[in-house]
This record gives sequence, structure tokens and C-alpha cells, in this order.
Amino acid sequence: MVKIDLLVNGKKHSLEVEEDMRLIDLLREKLGLTGVKEGCSEGECGACTVIMDGEVVNSCLVMAFQAHESNIITIEGLDGEGSLHPLQQAFIDAGAVQCGYCTPGMILSAKALLDKNPNPTEEEIREGISGNLCRCTGYNKIVEAINRAKGV
Repeated sequence: MVKIDLLVNGKKHSLEVEEDMRLIDLLREKLGLTGVKEGCSEGECGACTVIMDGEVVNSCLVMAFQAHESNIITIEGLDGEGSLHPLQQAFIDAGAVQCGYCTPGMILSAKALLDKNPNPTEEEIREGISGNLCRCTGYNKIVEAINRAKGV
């Protein structure tokens, strides 16, 4: 067992975790944050995307102990005190949510992009979400949603 301290969605946590526990399992099983989805378990699909210390990471590829003293944001951390985050609302307004499986990771990738570049081009948006696969939308509605959320 390894003792770790981390900040998840603005809340401090001190936990003991198994050495072989992945970050996705810590988030889902120990903290109940089921918005983090498990897809491929190989870092290819982006369903498990979270923001760790300002960077997009595939939580299926990060060991829990590697998150010691990190600041992690999951989709549950984007709510605005009972209201949707502007990116979440933009995804709804643009019709970018279909089955919804990729949506949490896609929104977090978009948030990280917009945090670094509040006015990205379409090419930069497509590059910013390139680590997230969507089998439903064809990406056009997702790009439209991110464009709607620019500067918000």
C-alpha cells in the first residue's frame, strides 16, 4: 500500500492505494467519480481523459501513486454550483452529445485546450481533441460545440 495525497475537483483526499492501482480505478472505485469512463484500457480512445495538473492524461495509463500531490479535474468537477459548465451547455446546444460515452473525456480535452488557447482555430480544436475517439458524431458537432464555447 502507498499513501497518497491529491486534490480532486477541489477536494483534498488522503488515501492508501495498492501499488498497482490505476488512476481511473481510484477515481471510479474509491471516489465514486463514474464520469471517468473505461474504454480501451490502452490510452487509445480518450474515454478516461482527466486533467492532471493542467494537462490532459489518460487515467487508464497513470498509476494512482503517480498522482500524489496532483490536482485532478474530472467531468464532475466542471459543474458550476448546480449549473452546467459552458462547455457542457455548448455540447448540448450543438447536438454534440449522442451516446455520451466519449463526452466527458472530449469535454475535458476541450477545456484543457481552451484554458491554454481561448480562441483556437478549427485545426487547433481538431488537434486538441485528437486523443479522443467518437463513434457517433463524426466530430463536426463536437468542433461546433467547442467553437461556441470559445471565450466563455
